[in-house]
Amino acid sequence: MNSGDAIKKLGNDTLSSLPEGIERPRYDRGNLTPGIVHIGLGNFHRAHQAWYLHRLMQDGRAQDWAIIGAGVRPYDVAMREKLLAQDCLTTLIELDPSGASAEVIGPMVDYLPVEGGNGALIRAMADPRIRIVSLTVTEGGYYTDASGGFDAAHADIAHDAQSPDTPRTAFGAMIAALKLRRAAGHGPFTGQSCDNLQGNGAILRQTVVSLARLSDPDLADWIDGNCSFPSSMVDCIVPATGPKEIALARSFGIDDAAPVTHENFHQWVIEDDFCAGRPDWHEVDATFTDAVHDYETMKIRILNAGHQVLSNAGELLSVETIAECMEHPLIAALFRKVQAEEIAPYVHPVPGMTPANYKKLVERRFSNPEILDTTRRVAFDGSSRHARFVLPILREALAAGGSVEGLSLVEALWARMCEGTREDGSRIESNDPFWDDLTAYAARAREVPHTWLEMREIYGDLSEAPRFSSAFERWLTLIYRNGIESVISQYLNRKATAVGCPY
Repeated sequence: MNSGDAIKKLGNDTLSSLPEGIERPRYDRGNLTPGIVHIGLGNFHRAHQAWYLHRLMQDGRAQDWAIIGAGVRPYDVAMREKLLAQDCLTTLIELDPSGASAEVIGPMVDYLPVEGGNGALIRAMADPRIRIVSLTVTEGGYYTDASGGFDAAHADIAHDAQSPDTPRTAFGAMIAALKLRRAAGHGPFTGQSCDNLQGNGAILRQTVVSLARLSDPDLADWIDGNCSFPSSMVDCIVPATGPKEIALARSFGIDDAAPVTHENFHQWVIEDDFCAGRPDWHEVDATFTDAVHDYETMKIRILNAGHQVLSNAGELLSVETIAECMEHPLIAALFRKVQAEEIAPYVHPVPGMTPANYKKLVERRFSNPEILDTTRRVAFDGSSRHARFVLPILREALAAGGSVEGLSLVEALWARMCEGTREDGSRIESNDPFWDDLTAYAARAREVPHTWLEMREIYGDLSEAPRFSSAFERWLTLIYRNGIESVISQYLNRKATAVGCPY
C-alpha cells in the first residue's frame, strides 16, 4: 500500500514514477500495433482477455495484437472518456484473503468514438491489421429468443436489416466491416465471444450470419464459409467499480478513474479455430481444446447458476455481498443442497477436475471476503441469466426424472425478488432490462403463482411441465405466506430425491 508518497494520475508519462512494487508494462506501448477490436469494454474484459494479452506482451510477444476498445451503446461514452484520459491504461487489483496487490496493464491502445451508425467501429474492423473482433456484450445481448434461435423480430435487428450501412448493433457493424473487407480483398476476421453462454461461438455465428442474410444473402454465405467463431469459457470474478475500488487504487498511489478489482483465479478455455491467426495465449496458461463444451457446462452450471441461487435469496434477505451470502447459514445451505442434488449430477467431469471438486473450488471463491461482489450485481439481468444458466439444468433434470424442488424454489425466489421489495420492506430498485414487465408479472403471481411461468420468452413450454409448475406454485405461495427463511428451512429439511449422475 502507498506509504504517503504523492498519488500519481495514471498515464504513460507517470508509469515510471509509480510506487515501487507496482508491476507495470515493460514493453514499449508506442511500438504496439492493433490486432484486436474488442466491443463491450467493461471490467471483465480488462481483468481477463486484456490481462492474458498483457502477460504475453510482458515477455516481448504479441506486440502486433494490441486492443482497440469499442462500444455501441450510450453508456460506453463515459468509459471511453475515462480510459482515454489515462492513455487506455488500467490498474488491476487482485483481492486475495492474504492481501491485495496491484499491477498496471497496457495492451489497449485506443477507444473508438461511440456514435450513431457506428462508422468509426466499421472502419476499424475493416482494417486488415484487425484479425480478431471479440465481444463482451452480456449473455442477453445476442438477440436470441426463448428457444435459443435468432430473434429476427427485434427492433434493433429490423433496423440493421433495413439500414446495413449504418447499423445500430455490434453485429451489424461486424457485417458492414466484413463487406468492406471482402470488397477490398482483405479476407475475414475471427469473431470471438467472451460472454457466459453455452456454445458462445455458435451463438455469435448464428447472430452474425442470420442478420447478414436479411440484407445480403451472398455476404452471409461468405461470412459463414470464411469467418471463424471459436467457442470459449471465461472465468474470473470481477466486481463492479465504485468509490471503494477507486479509493483502493489510490491507496496504492494510483489515481485511476476506472480501476478493476478481481479474484486470484483466472481460467480461459478456447476452441482453437482462428481464421486469421491468434496470440499465443497457450503460453500464458489459456487452455486450447476441442472439449470446450464440457468446461462451459461445468462453469456455467455450477458457478453462474450457483450465483443465481445465492443472489436472489441474498437480495431478499438484505445480504449485501456474495461472500456474506456464503456466511449466511440458510443461504449457504440452500446453495450446497441445490448444487449437490440438482446441478452437479448434470455436469461432466473435465481433465483434472470433477464436478464435486469444482463445486468446492467455487465455494472457496465465493467465500473470499475481499471480493465485494454485490448480490445486486450478480442478480442483475435475471431474465437472461435464469433463462441461460438455470432453466437448461431444470429441463435436463426433468428429462432425467431427478428432483427439481430446489431449482423450482430458486425460480420462486426470483419471482418474489421481482415483486420489488425485500423481506424487511425496503425497495429493490430496477435491476433488469425488462424490470417493468417482470414486476407486473410478479405482482399478479402473488395471487396466481402460475402467472409468472406464462412469460414464454423466458420459460417456453416449462409452464406445461407439471412437476416444475406445481413445485414452483407451492414454493411461491409459501414464500408469501411464511417468509423467505421459513421456506428455505422447509426445503433444507426435505429428503433428497435420488438421481444417479448420468455422466
